[in-house]
Amino acid sequence: MARFTFKLPDIGEGIAEAEIVGWHVKVGDRVEEDQNIADMMTDKATVEMESPVSGTVVELAGEVGDQVAIGAMLVVIETEAEVSAEADVEEKLGGEDEAEAFEAENPGVEEVVAEAPLPLAGGAGGGPVPAPADREQPTAPPPTPPASGRGEEERPSAAILASPAVRARAKDLGVDLSQVKIAEGDRIRHADLDAYLRYAGGQGYHAPHASRAREDEAVRVIGMRRRIAENMAASKRNIPHFTYVDEIDVTALEDMRADLNDNRGGRPKLTMLPFLIVAICRTLPQFPMLNARYDDEAGVVTRSGRVHLGMAAQTDAGLTVPVIRDAQDKNVWQLAGEIGRLAEAARTQKLKPEELGNGTITVTSLGPLGGIATTPVINRPEVAIIGPNKIVERPVFRGDDIVRAKLMNLSISCDHRVVDGWDAASYVQAVKKLLETPVLLFAD
Repeated sequence: MARFTFKLPDIGEGIAEAEIVGWHVKVGDRVEEDQNIADMMTDKATVEMESPVSGTVVELAGEVGDQVAIGAMLVVIETEAEVSAEADVEEKLGGEDEAEAFEAENPGVEEVVAEAPLPLAGGAGGGPVPAPADREQPTAPPPTPPASGRGEEERPSAAILASPAVRARAKDLGVDLSQVKIAEGDRIRHADLDAYLRYAGGQGYHAPHASRAREDEAVRVIGMRRRIAENMAASKRNIPHFTYVDEIDVTALEDMRADLNDNRGGRPKLTMLPFLIVAICRTLPQFPMLNARYDDEAGVVTRSGRVHLGMAAQTDAGLTVPVIRDAQDKNVWQLAGEIGRLAEAARTQKLKPEELGNGTITVTSLGPLGGIATTPVINRPEVAIIGPNKIVERPVFRGDDIVRAKLMNLSISCDHRVVDGWDAASYVQAVKKLLETPVLLFAD
């Protein structure tokens, strides 16, 4: 019997350490060669670590959420073969080049998307653990309200007159209609139900959907959620943000979008986002300071000649930003297809490492939840992020007439060290011109 020390290999250029985001074994478990033993997260991706040998696990490097340095012990395995206790992956491979040799002989060590679901404290499914059901307080039965004044004791349900809407609402609230007093006529109305709820609420009645106290729960901030927290904190700590918001009339654009969708054939359905991206790409050459990355340590701003557009997307594991490469070369249909593909890959945790990071400008959209205005946080080291808000219909003046218009606010947050307020406002005005005259989006 011998002990094999599996050291964390070099799993990415420039990576000094990785975070443990999931253990698939515990001390005492029997593992086979190539069996997945741990998930390790770097800045860009989660890497599945597989055992180079068969044996019994005798030691683990730490708990979920701990950081492990490259070259440090990850797992100690007791083997039947005579393997040196100091052996590591490179020695096992006979001194070949670290990452390449390890991947050549162990193809199971593969990169997966950085947004994989992360186990949270106390739960195997990646979410907070709800309070045990037996800790809930039982719902008190509704009290008997005062007599209706009509001499009736309790009406049989068949004799109760009420509209389907009132019956459905009473059922949803858990209210017995035979207990509801009728104020006028012989039919229970919503007002009678409201009066019953006001009275019963003061007598200890609890609707089925009423809020109840729950047990406090402690959830460790680990994995992707910790990466998000660190990146957001670094952005707000290092970047002097400013935000500019303007209103855009997208009535004509929405009409064009509807017409294109009606005649799209087998092409993907168009949302507002592809049109906005086209407008962003067409105007950026006039404002190169916005399509840039700022290395504040070196004091160098790199203005990109291509638009690698980050697309902030919400997933179950947290916020992720897949990148549309060379967005300036794509039309609205191609952008719609790429948006759909990346969004689906993010949701199903199938994004590739090359589809993450190294963007030059980012768009963040909450769609119908977009609100009136947003102040998005810059995706460092980029210097600008654009946030379209929801479209609303409002009356507007056009000459002497009042017409119905579809309006959308557009927000942009910029790094004030690189971008001046005048430039940001001028840029949004250029984007606005294209969106309000959408035929220009298709002109050469």
